[in-house]
Amino acid sequence: MTTTPRPGAEPILLAFSGGLDTSFCVPWLKDTYGRPVITVTVDTGGIDAAAARTLAERAAQLGAVEHRLVDARADYFDQVLKFLIMGNVRRGGTYPLCVGAERVLQAQTIARLALELGARSVAHGCTAAGNDQVRFEVALRTLAPSLEIIAPVRDRAFKRPEQLAYLEEHGLPIPPYGAAYSVNRGLWGVTIGGKETLTSTGSIPEDAWVLSKEAFTRPREPRRVSVGFERGVPASLDGEPLDPVSIIERLETLAGAYGIGRGIHLGDTVIGTKGRVAFEAPAADVLLTAHRELEKLVLTGRQARIKDSVAQPYGDLVHEGQHLDPVCRDIEALLTSSQARVTGEVKILLRPGAAFVEGVTSPFSLMAASKGVYGEAAGEWTPADALGYSKMLALPGIFHKRAGQERA
Repeated sequence: MTTTPRPGAEPILLAFSGGLDTSFCVPWLKDTYGRPVITVTVDTGGIDAAAARTLAERAAQLGAVEHRLVDARADYFDQVLKFLIMGNVRRGGTYPLCVGAERVLQAQTIARLALELGARSVAHGCTAAGNDQVRFEVALRTLAPSLEIIAPVRDRAFKRPEQLAYLEEHGLPIPPYGAAYSVNRGLWGVTIGGKETLTSTGSIPEDAWVLSKEAFTRPREPRRVSVGFERGVPASLDGEPLDPVSIIERLETLAGAYGIGRGIHLGDTVIGTKGRVAFEAPAADVLLTAHRELEKLVLTGRQARIKDSVAQPYGDLVHEGQHLDPVCRDIEALLTSSQARVTGEVKILLRPGAAFVEGVTSPFSLMAASKGVYGEAAGEWTPADALGYSKMLALPGIFHKRAGQERA
């Protein structure tokens, strides 16, 4: 039921992406609750000056009394992405957590703003069938349990065609992708959901891709780039020192044109179902590929195995919106320690659909530290040492076979 606004009514803060769900929420919340709506966009990547202006204009046209844009890209890298790189995190061995990983930071920012503005209600446009509802609400309830959480699309079960019709009937602006595709963009990449991703049988059409249009229909000539790391953190691109956010944004443009990082992820959702989403993560794909190769050069085998054993659970916790759990700080401490020598440069060839590592150098190279040459010459050992080592290594198998024969 629509109510009349009360003078001085407390505002509702809406997490605003400008997509169909949150666009629908602005007028619906205003009409239903009779309270002013303040839209908040937490920029965790993918919003340039033109997009920022469009978001502000759209929020005003939809009826928001105020629009806030908070630049959280550097915080997002420092709090989340840095550790996803250190852990080489790819969910299902494929998906680099393009979006979703930023939801806790966005919720944290919105909760802080709500307290600053004296608001007691925050809203989001998540559905009942997705992961983001869990991520947002776990974080909000952890950080500010006194806040009222309003989720119209989920709690009233609004469908996308219904939201589209509502906006059209009220003469309000429609997001560019309308009801056909749900597009989410962040610093770590883009996800695209549509009718094709509702089943496991096919891909989205070529014109639905965002960053890699024409990458394969009009392929570019290969290009070489070099990425420098300092203690596991991206520090330079083609020899130019840059902050990590700038490196990611440049690589997105460079590698996206080659269709690098394009894929479709099929996996387990937070709510227990199987889910499928198309994604484009050119910068993530290049950086994760380069970082892992550099680690191979400077980490011992045991370091790599132990680090990998905690990196996957860390990725799961981030994916599930559990980034505030103290165990994440423990894992981050181990990941940070493991990167003490992950410094060097990785040379990469960009070509359609692939980032090919051509070479890697580091002042901490374990390969260069050895006097031996694999397959060619012994180094700190003699041929006799190698013979003895082979014999000793075979002993467990020998004993096992012998024990079985004696009882036969």
